[in-house]
Amino acid sequence: MAAAVTLTIAGAGAAFAGDPLGWGTRTVGTTYADGLQVSDNQVIKPIGTRVMTEYGKFMGSAVSPDGRYLAASSADKGVVLQLFDLDAHKLVYRVGVAAGVDQVLKDRSVGQEGPTYSPDGKFLWLSQATALTRFPVNADGTLGTPARFALPTVDGKLPLPAKSTYSPDGKTLFVAVNGQNTVVALDPATGVVKQSWDVGIAPRQLQFVGNKLYVSNEGGRRANQGDATMDSYGAAVPSDTFLGTSTTGTVSVIDPTSSSAPDSIDVGLHPTNLYAAGTALFVANTNSDTVSVIDTKLDKVVQTIATQPYAGSKIGYAPDGIALTKDGHLLVALGRANAVAVYRYAGDPQEPVSFIGLLPTDYYPSEVAAVGSEIVVTNTRGIDARGPAITTDKGYGAPVVSGHDTHSTTASLTTFELPSEKEISRYTATVFAQNAWGGEAPKEAEGNRQAAVPVPARIGDPSTIKHVFMIVKENRTYDQIHGDDPRGNGDPSLVQFGKTVTPNLHALAQKFGLYDNVYDIGTNSAEGHNWIMQGDNPEYTETSAGEYVRSYDTESDVLGHQRSGFLWTSIESAGKTAKNYGEFALEITKPAGATWQKYYCATKAVQGGADPNTLTDPSLKSDTTSKIPSLNAITDHAYPKFDMDIPDIYRVQLWKQAFEKGGPADFNMLWLSSDHTGGPPDARAMVADGDLATGQIVDEISHSKYWKDSAIFVVEDDSQDGADHVDGHRAPIQVISPWAAHGAVINTYYSQINLVRTIQQILGAQPLNQKLAAATPMYDAFQSKPDFTPFTAVPNQISLTEHVTPAPTCGADTPAGANGTPAAQAAETAVPASRQKVAAQWADWNKAQGYNLPNGQQDSANPALMNRYIWYQGHNFNLPYPGDAQVYAPSQVPGGTVATSDR
Repeated sequence: MAAAVTLTIAGAGAAFAGDPLGWGTRTVGTTYADGLQVSDNQVIKPIGTRVMTEYGKFMGSAVSPDGRYLAASSADKGVVLQLFDLDAHKLVYRVGVAAGVDQVLKDRSVGQEGPTYSPDGKFLWLSQATALTRFPVNADGTLGTPARFALPTVDGKLPLPAKSTYSPDGKTLFVAVNGQNTVVALDPATGVVKQSWDVGIAPRQLQFVGNKLYVSNEGGRRANQGDATMDSYGAAVPSDTFLGTSTTGTVSVIDPTSSSAPDSIDVGLHPTNLYAAGTALFVANTNSDTVSVIDTKLDKVVQTIATQPYAGSKIGYAPDGIALTKDGHLLVALGRANAVAVYRYAGDPQEPVSFIGLLPTDYYPSEVAAVGSEIVVTNTRGIDARGPAITTDKGYGAPVVSGHDTHSTTASLTTFELPSEKEISRYTATVFAQNAWGGEAPKEAEGNRQAAVPVPARIGDPSTIKHVFMIVKENRTYDQIHGDDPRGNGDPSLVQFGKTVTPNLHALAQKFGLYDNVYDIGTNSAEGHNWIMQGDNPEYTETSAGEYVRSYDTESDVLGHQRSGFLWTSIESAGKTAKNYGEFALEITKPAGATWQKYYCATKAVQGGADPNTLTDPSLKSDTTSKIPSLNAITDHAYPKFDMDIPDIYRVQLWKQAFEKGGPADFNMLWLSSDHTGGPPDARAMVADGDLATGQIVDEISHSKYWKDSAIFVVEDDSQDGADHVDGHRAPIQVISPWAAHGAVINTYYSQINLVRTIQQILGAQPLNQKLAAATPMYDAFQSKPDFTPFTAVPNQISLTEHVTPAPTCGADTPAGANGTPAAQAAETAVPASRQKVAAQWADWNKAQGYNLPNGQQDSANPALMNRYIWYQGHNFNLPYPGDAQVYAPSQVPGGTVATSDR
């Protein structure tokens, strides 16, 4: 049986005293008097008892009919199902493919909703990407041998079953078929589908009230003629095409005895959880931050409960789980507030509920249940990424290291008895402190305008900075890059791409300031780009992590977008201009035969004085587009988005042409993706490519007439592919400007949220949500007197063509190394004849990966395979991967057949 950690947590402490720089110099993963600091500008210190698990994030949960056990689906660690004994407060059973599981289940996919127990508790159903898996439940709560019931693919769309529920008589299982916008009724003994109904878009949860079945449709109603729409998994979703968000939410009402079309009830945006009590049906409108109350006698919404406790913003609390206690307290889990909101409910759906207060939870509560006298909260992210260390191997020239990693994901259950209403009021102040919610909304400029400063204290006051550039890179940790800088809190033993590989990042940190306490929040790119572009990772993406089939990157999926829009729309709404070079765009087309080598040679030719049009020769010219109309309108379509077959120095040359011809917008976004690694060069060569490209951009801007009023922010989308001694979320960032705090070492706690808020503050844009509204701008990153000295890019010291096969026709890159000495070069030892067959198999595998396909997708390779490919590539396919007995072909890698997009 599996072990778990159980501890009792003391009562909530005093409110956070406040600090002009937010959380001061706290570090993530450290426990302070008021709680554990996590990576998204919050502290957690829940009430009650915590049961923690290291086996990945929870996707959903269900309590057994007798109240003894809780089953939770999970993702990210090779464990798809976990069972907890609620009486003993411990984890007792694990299902999946990870080492030491109690039962092996090779399909690692998990639906957006939690498992389902049969009414008699004898069976447990798990929704997966293409099937429902039914487990017999043993007397001790553990599980027997499963049966798999596949659902068909229809018109190319997988079924993606979400929540299932039994009919009142227990004879039929109803399933929300999320990927096909239907609900099916099937025989729970045979899995045979007996009937189906078309419902709204992306059905999530099901709830019987009497003999009527209610269905929450996260994407709302089907589109009507004339509607503006955007796409989600092939469905045309009614949308606001400027903000890029859906505009409807519905609940379908099915008569199971009839084949007639269901009725529809309009509710808020992104309805997810449903909870029935008598004739009341409570609907969590996760993107509207409200709960609709439907009177099921009338089938209409009779009241709407606001769940926005902080006056600073009405957006971004993510209400999801709902429960009702026996004494009439309505509980609503607020995922992004790490809290449960408590209301008094009189038992009549038309009688207005009254707000009592908030109770603190662990990180991202997604479900809440009243079990006897106890409240059980399922916390998706537990205590953040504080699980076991993870080893990172980046191949040739980079040491193998082990440390904190964003994929060290955890989850937790917290249980408590409901406090008195007076105590709940006291805990409310604690929740406010844990979220850094002040008493006022962000201040706006009115009346007398202040003198210009780099970062104004009021939104709309003048800034000395007129042009903001944001460079988005991929996947590195602070220690991985800057652990060798003795000025900061680094661990030299974890450096994989230090000063030799990243001379520009090191020179920029030396000149413009070193930041050693800044955190990326997302686990991976699917989340990371959301945090940068939205200041949040919407619930839709949080719960998609179990399968990543509807979408991985929600750039092209409207359901992954918050209702307030994006960073660029907030800036345009403030009357400023914006331009985009690749960031958050997901579509690219390019000519057949356009290889990394050809892009590299074209770049070198232009740098050597060739016609700049060489870069956009028909044999090379690509077309990058976005399905978000407002982003597509500001995108430079010739600039390539993420694609590992295109070097970053090529991207820079295209941007440079546009910059010199038309100048910058007020806000400029650039995606430099080579440091993701996985393309034709080896890992350190690709990181060196991204480093040189960054230096070249800063060089160009700082030698231009725009330098005097510019600021450049360099940020990783996430830090998932590296180790760090403080926390896996700690990442290298840079603030570059004449107004930057030159030469400073800044160890103030910041996250991507603070960076986004700083950009908005400079450009007079309103915060998009409550997390941005509560964030402190990065005031200490700037100085009051400018230093206009420009920056000159540092030549790369690592060959950019290291291990590129075949070599570029224009010749290998042979840079000068440090102090003019020859650059470090890879040993060009030939692949032994005995290994050439396996090397060819790996070459074919690499070509077929998502990051190398015509429309490249980041994080699309199985990590077990990707890690070995990088290792073999760096060792000429002649040395087994650490721990392996031999050099494997792709088809032989243990765990390599498991589909995943987590890395």
